[in-house]
Amino acid sequence: MHFLFSGLLRVWAYLGDTESARCGFRLYTYQEEIDMAAGTVKWFNAEKGFGFIEQDGGGPDVFAHYSNIVSQGGYRELRDGQRVAFDITQGQKGPQAENIVAA
Repeated sequence: MHFLFSGLLRVWAYLGDTESARCGFRLYTYQEEIDMAAGTVKWFNAEKGFGFIEQDGGGPDVFAHYSNIVSQGGYRELRDGQRVAFDITQGQKGPQAENIVAA
């Protein structure tokens, strides 16, 4: 997943002595590639709002809570067998998925 941030950066340029300085603006772009984990929803209970994701490549199942599902509106839920991408954080009881998006 890629994130792109653009904005203006104020630049001060000294013209040889500290008495005279010129202020201008320079357009800059910041781009960072962030690797997200991928997996398949093992099961998700929409009534209780949680379930587990099986990671690609093995590893422990990852807890998924409905509040961590990125939604374009509508209900935040996952379907069993659905492919997803997510960030892994350490929860109180083990690995937890955040920023869950359909893959």
